[in-house]
Formats: sequence, structure tokens, C-alpha cells
Amino acid sequence: MTARHRFDPTILREYDIRGVVGITLCEADAHAIGRSFATVVLREGGRRIVVGCDGRLSSPMLEKALVAGLTASGADVVRIGLGPTPMLYYAEASATDIDAGIQITGSHNPRDHNGFKFVLHGHPFFGAAIQNLGVMAAAGDWEEGAGTCEDRPVLAAYVNRLLEGLAGVDPARLAALRIGWDAGNGAAGPALERLTARLPGEHHLLFTDVDGHFPNHHPDPTIEANLADLKALVAREKLDFGVAFDGDADRIGAVDAGGRVIWGDQLIAIFAEDILRRQPGATIVADVKASRTLFDAIARQGGHPVMGSSGHSLVKAKMKEIDAGLGGEMSGHVFFADDYYGFDDGLYAAVRLMAATVRLDRTLAQLRDAMPETFSTPELRFPVDRARKFAAVGEVHARLAKAGAQVVDIDGVRVTTPDGWWLLRASNTQDMLTARAESDTREGLERLIGEIDAQLALSGLSRA
Repeated sequence: MTARHRFDPTILREYDIRGVVGITLCEADAHAIGRSFATVVLREGGRRIVVGCDGRLSSPMLEKALVAGLTASGADVVRIGLGPTPMLYYAEASATDIDAGIQITGSHNPRDHNGFKFVLHGHPFFGAAIQNLGVMAAAGDWEEGAGTCEDRPVLAAYVNRLLEGLAGVDPARLAALRIGWDAGNGAAGPALERLTARLPGEHHLLFTDVDGHFPNHHPDPTIEANLADLKALVAREKLDFGVAFDGDADRIGAVDAGGRVIWGDQLIAIFAEDILRRQPGATIVADVKASRTLFDAIARQGGHPVMGSSGHSLVKAKMKEIDAGLGGEMSGHVFFADDYYGFDDGLYAAVRLMAATVRLDRTLAQLRDAMPETFSTPELRFPVDRARKFAAVGEVHARLAKAGAQVVDIDGVRVTTPDGWWLLRASNTQDMLTARAESDTREGLERLIGEIDAQLALSGLSRA
């Protein structure tokens, strides 16, 4: 009888697979993921799949089961061991004998969570493709075989490639930089130690030992409280700036010399200015959560700004579709395709931030000072029943369209008014609605928040 497997429906997400280890995600799930993904790769003419993992306590167990599933369906596996997700992407993109990749990672989720991120033939593997893995498993629709498994070190080559981000930049000025780095006990640690040992300048490192308990702070640089240690380091040592990473280092956070957080869209603005000076007219993608000041700045500097959906897989796909040189999200995913591979890499983004400050001849604090001051909310997240989250956004859109509002609906509803703009969208990964608003005045921001609350109330919802 053909083996079959059913996943907990909550773990098959839009961009990846994620669950609570021992509750919604276990060894049998990892094995079935391997069986299904290997079958997809084989049926598309591939065979060799690279596998990496982060430093979570459950990652070795899940990796063993995943590799067993991959080889049982006839795929050949290349194990690269512990490292950041972008190292897995690099291994897939740079090798001529690799067809696909899977990274075992819980990213920035709580420490008892874990999951899987995928790439196939250099493209993100997401959405319906992930859902199809569940369909295949439930039907036992798997190839049978006996694949091989080999270990392949790639860390040294990956770090060499990161260093190329400084090519052509004045080495004397790079040598004057003093930078703080916070690995947050995540998977970035070993790569970060190797990288900074070879970078010009002075570097101060925090929490590079990989520890799945995350004893110092949670590895999510989009939450300002998690940057407290980095801010203290920058202040104590009088550094030029500091950077931090999430658990698998595909996202970056940054603080300037004064301890101000440089948010994701502000980092994109800096990278955009740097790229546009060297590649006039470049196309740059940012997600719907990004500030209008970013889109305005790109256009003012002669670039072509494109607003896209949120989600790292969706941004990568959009960039490939329109041949964009840079993309990014408020969440700290930054994608360089000008002279890199187009995937999200926090470590490479940090190297490029060094290069940008030198090429633009301004400190990070000066670059931040030059940006327009606005009043904005953080990302406001509130729970909603799964059956209502997309429906509610649809209701809001219908009312706004009927009223003749200025709406962009590529990912939820983003509404422009004389006060500024506000956004309401359904999360693709959780049973949540998310909202954000931005205005030139504090009073305008309050009115925008009031508009969000009024629309929610009309759909029987509230942020409370």
C-alpha cells in the first residue's frame, strides 16, 4: 500500500512551511516534505538538492528526517550544514550541479518553532507550489528511489562572495569605519566571525555563538527592544553604526551612531541612492508597507519605483519579472540583483551598507538626517478569524471603491488621502490583519488611524 501523510493545515504557509515542533511539526512531516519536494524536482528534470539548517535545537532532527525523505524519493542530497539561509541560497545559485534547495529554519519565530524555506532552479518556491506538497503527501504521490547524500562545505566560498560587495570601494575609507554586529545567537554567527575577520575597519561582535535557546534576546531586528544590546554597544564604543540579523540572517536591522533605528524602507532608500548613482534609471521594488517618501526619493533620483506585494518570495518573483536591480521590504529583507543573485541576504546587505556610506560620502546618521520626517505607526497587527481576514479586506476595498477613494489593491488596500496614506492587509502567514499609516503631521496620522478603525468597525472588527 502506498504511504500517505497529512500535514497539520496550519503549517503550509504562503512563503514557507512553519510549525511548532512536537505539536504541528515533527519528524514524519519533515520526511514527507522531503518525499514531496524531491518528487517535484525529479519530475521537473532535476535531481540534486542542497540542504542547510539553522541553529535551532530541533534543526538536526528535522534535517535527518528531511534528507531521508529526499533520498527515499530518489533525489541526491548535498548537505552544507549549519548556516544562514542566504548561504543555502548561495549554494544553490552558484553551483552548476544543484537544482534546488531547502533550508531548515524557524527564522525569527519563537524558539520552539521551526520550518522550511525552498528554492527551485533559482526561483522562489511558494504559494500554490507549497500547498501542492500537501496534496502530494496526502495522496502518496511520490517517486521511489535510492538517492545519495554527500557533505559539501560552502562557508568559505560564501564569505568570499560577500566580500565582493566592497569591490571598487576606497579601502582607506573603509578601513576608517567602526561597526557593531549582533548575530543574536542565530545562524549568522560563524559566517559573521569569518566575514568581519577579513573586512577592513574595526568590528565589535555580539552573540555570535549559535544557541537555539536565544539567551540574550529574540532574533528579530524589526522589534526595537531586540536592538537594545546593539544600541548600547554602538554608544559605548562610539561606533559609526550597528547591524543586527534575524535567526537565519536573511533580514537586517540597523542603528546609527545616535542609536536611531534605520527601518527597512529607510535602508532601501540608502541602497537605492547608491545604486542609482551608478546605474541611472534602475528599477527598484518595495513592498506596500514602505513609506511614500521612499517611492518619491527613487523617482526624484531618476529611478523607476515599483510598489509590490509584501512577502520575500513575492518580492523576489516581482524583481525577476521586471528585471529590477534592487528590492526590499519593511521587514528588513533586502534583495540585490545589480551585482548579486537577487535573494535576500542580511550579511550581504550589511557589507553593501558599508560600501554605500563610503560611496555616498556620508555617515549613516547623516543619510538618515537627510530623509523627510514623517509621523507613522509601526506595523499594527491584530488577530482575526481565518475565515474573515481576506473577506474583511475585500469588504473594505468594496466600500472604498464605491466611495471613489484613491486605492492601490495589489496587496490588501493602500489608501491615499490628503493626510497621507494607510494600509490594511491580511497576513499570508498568520490569522492576523495588519495595518500601517503615515502622515506629515501628528494630527493627520490620528485621522488616518481613525479611518482604519472606522472601516474595521463597518466590518464588525476592531484592533482591540
